[in-house]
Amino acid sequence: MRFPILQTVESYWDSLRGGRPMPDRAELDPRRIQTALAHAFILERLAPGVARFRLAGSHLNDLMGMEVRGMPLTSFFLPDARKRVSQSLVHVFDEPAKAWLTLSGDRGIGKPPLDACLLILPLRADSGEVSRALGCLATLGPVGRAPRRFDIRSTAVTPILPDGSLQVPETAPDEWPERPAGVFREVTGLAEPAHGYRPSPHRPPRTDRPQLYLVKSDA
Repeated sequence: MRFPILQTVESYWDSLRGGRPMPDRAELDPRRIQTALAHAFILERLAPGVARFRLAGSHLNDLMGMEVRGMPLTSFFLPDARKRVSQSLVHVFDEPAKAWLTLSGDRGIGKPPLDACLLILPLRADSGEVSRALGCLATLGPVGRAPRRFDIRSTAVTPILPDGSLQVPETAPDEWPERPAGVFREVTGLAEPAHGYRPSPHRPPRTDRPQLYLVKSDA
């Protein structure tokens, strides 16, 4: 799996719910997913297809170049992709279901290739409604210049049946196109790979004569 952090979060969610459709929000213990906290988040449903971040890890802030708490999930996506994100949220909260989305980052100056995968898992709020979700957004490649927004390559929605079992999704996430080895590397900051220096072949030969002169004038 290219994004093992997502599998960590999904396994923890599965262990909490047992034979139920989903766990309660109050059952979450962040210490159990310590290695994934920078990529994890909690969503609050505001309306059908609309959810905002109640909590978000530092990696999400790095992707946007700002604090994302209180922002809608769709702010991470290009305009043409936001409708599909909203449709996935409707499934997550209404059926309920879990959703996997494979993503590709936007490109531009200072924005190198960036593959990503998003996982959204439903949670039951204190009120008993399915209005919270545990999620994780993992990326592969340098972040580059923020903000980074994403297009959707594929979505896979898995409905959760009343007995807690999972229905086989109609579609599975697509695989990313093959890229040459060494293109992607894990980074924790905004630094880009340094370029080597090679002197110009046309520079003048070195001599013993001084190249700089100090001129002093009292005029």
